[in-house]
Amino acid sequence: MPRAIVCLLDSVGIGGAPDAAAYGDVGSNTAGHIAEWAAAGKADCAGLRSGPLHVPNMDAMGLGAAIKLSTGILPPGLSDTPKGGRFGVGREVSKGKDTPSGHWEIAGVPVPFDWGYFPQTEPTFPRELIEEFIRRAKLPGILGDKHASGTTVIAELGEEHIRTGKPICYTSIDSVFQIAAHESHFGLERLYEICKIAFELTAPLNIGRVIARPFVGETPETFKRTGNRRDFAISPPEPTLLDRNEAAGNQVYAIGKISDIYAGSGVTHKLKGTGIPQLFDKTLEAMEMAADRAFIMTNFVDFDSEYGHRRDVPGYAAALELFDSRLPEIIAKMRHDDLLVLTADHGNDPTWPGTDHTREQVPILVFSPALPKGEIGIRPTFADIGESIAAWLGLAPGAHGKSFL
Repeated sequence: MPRAIVCLLDSVGIGGAPDAAAYGDVGSNTAGHIAEWAAAGKADCAGLRSGPLHVPNMDAMGLGAAIKLSTGILPPGLSDTPKGGRFGVGREVSKGKDTPSGHWEIAGVPVPFDWGYFPQTEPTFPRELIEEFIRRAKLPGILGDKHASGTTVIAELGEEHIRTGKPICYTSIDSVFQIAAHESHFGLERLYEICKIAFELTAPLNIGRVIARPFVGETPETFKRTGNRRDFAISPPEPTLLDRNEAAGNQVYAIGKISDIYAGSGVTHKLKGTGIPQLFDKTLEAMEMAADRAFIMTNFVDFDSEYGHRRDVPGYAAALELFDSRLPEIIAKMRHDDLLVLTADHGNDPTWPGTDHTREQVPILVFSPALPKGEIGIRPTFADIGESIAAWLGLAPGAHGKSFL
């Protein structure tokens, strides 16, 4: 009986989105540019990595071929002749370049509306919103109130936050309201409590997520975000692949931040993890437990949060190589009729200006011992991924997308 495993490499885009001009992202190409910089020696870092990008396992599944199909250019060090599985390109129809949009569409539900966003002004949040937030959360005030990089704003305002008890509130080009607070000085549960209040207040503005960003440390040099992040997200407007598989009486394993992104809907087993090694371990653990027709989905967030937003090319390259080095562990644990899908939700080109996501197409790399290799082309919607998995698991077709299997 079949099972399906999705490894979502958060932000590993492959360029070429036809509407990238509307987002100022023409020419962005996360994976391709990392390979180019690595080949040119610009991704070398002593004690971390050096030389051309080395991802032989993903390349064998079709990563290089998918980038070439997406952009017309084969990055140095990668191949356009996969050794197995099926490869293709996903093109998003949902607007924006947000995490929920990409994830929901992958699970068969394109976003039919425009997200709300905060203006790039200081202060950035509506005065009435902040006043009500302070009143309901019983806060002495807030810090930040602007567009900012999470690590930068914590280094800038962390000491004042500890001294005053005011949480740090900031946003980005995405549809988010983020709140950073110290785990011990402010309290982790207190942070979650005020995030719930902020979520209630921002929902009417169609803000996709309120994100709790806890950190530890005592000085700008020692401040560090922890793995206790939590996303409070708007629920998808229709049943996703997760809901459909749960409704059929099957298991759904949500690993990492997957459960938060889908607002917990359709999840039967939630496994938390921090960092690529631990998330990989949890994926293998889920494969051990998963019954017939189970669906396992893991978000590997570090590509995005640790390296993409921070524009860290060596770190991003090393993370890709780490993931690739462990990929054979999943393949070795697969049953004959298991399906493995590697894909992404958007781009976050570390060679690009700014610190925000980039509007890109994504790789679709598919492998099963029961599946002959081939090309699936450029898919007109990420929903084709969800519909292919649904067909593999024996579910009835959904309203969006078409199976490429």
